Amino acid sequence: MSGNTFGHIFKITTYGESHGPGLGGVIDGCPAGIQLSEEVIQLELDRRKPGQGIASTARKEADRVKILSGVFEGRTTGTSIGFHIENTDQRSRDYSKIMNVFRPGHADLTFDAKYGFRDYRGGGRSSGRETVSRVAGGAVAQEFLRQQGISCQAYTIRIGGIDGEVKNPEGAHELPFFSADPDIIPSWEKRVMEVRSQGDTLGGVVEVRLKGIPAGLGEPVFDKIDARLAYALMSVGAVKGVEIGSGCAAADALGSENNDFMDEDGFRSNNAGGILGGISSGQDIVVRAYVKPIPSISKPQQTVDRDGKSTEIKIGGRHDICAIPRIVPVLKSMAMLTVADFILLQRRMG
Repeated sequence: MSGNTFGHIFKITTYGESHGPGLGGVIDGCPAGIQLSEEVIQLELDRRKPGQGIASTARKEADRVKILSGVFEGRTTGTSIGFHIENTDQRSRDYSKIMNVFRPGHADLTFDAKYGFRDYRGGGRSSGRETVSRVAGGAVAQEFLRQQGISCQAYTIRIGGIDGEVKNPEGAHELPFFSADPDIIPSWEKRVMEVRSQGDTLGGVVEVRLKGIPAGLGEPVFDKIDARLAYALMSVGAVKGVEIGSGCAAADALGSENNDFMDEDGFRSNNAGGILGGISSGQDIVVRAYVKPIPSISKPQQTVDRDGKSTEIKIGGRHDICAIPRIVPVLKSMAMLTVADFILLQRRMG
């Protein structure tokens, strides 16, 4: 088991490290005839690339995608779609001083425990840069889902403990932080600048809403669509919690409050988040991801080295202050990859 492949039928296998020559992947199972170009994928990659906004790293990557196979005359051929994205602005020397020290909050210790060896340059496969391949795969899934009448919105609803409202989810991708609430942006900007000056970092919450989902997707036991969505979003390194619909609030509600009553016009609420018994109900699927603060902080931290000796570390280099907004396109992509897979699984059953 390598853990580098996601999906049953619509599958993506990714490769590459933060400080290697590049990253990329292979998509299998995408039907033939879907309109696809490098420009379509690039649009999504540009929304994730580093060096944008006050919370982002100073690392500058063009993230230019190159389609290597599976597309002919602007349409998918039904065969494997290969793509590659070159790394052009890595600075591996930034990490030489911590090659034998375990950074708190990072996967250094666990990689060492698993492999007895690790790529200390930015975390290797555990780096957030790995997600660039997921966004490219999500862009392909998005084009397939577009033909099915399915769309996806992803937007930020909380940063640093400050909540925004869901006022304009459709326009969030045009606003700083992918905010669905234009009025909260100044408060978030102020909080980011405060935390940056303290040498610290922030977390937040992202909501993903899938629209046009047909009823009947998902399996009733181990392959529930909500279980697979949680798996998909939890596979993103900075995500520490996932909830569907009313989520954790359901634990404090009465059944009479949490049930989604129905009448001749359909459901009267959507506390279930569009999923009942692990199967889509035909309502919007609503899922939220809770994102931890970036662990690379410039404050001194207590840790140990590979020999188990106590030491203090102060991380330099170029890092995000908050994974938001760059994680938003990643979470959107994982949700779309999940739904694309379930659409094809349902076709196979039919």
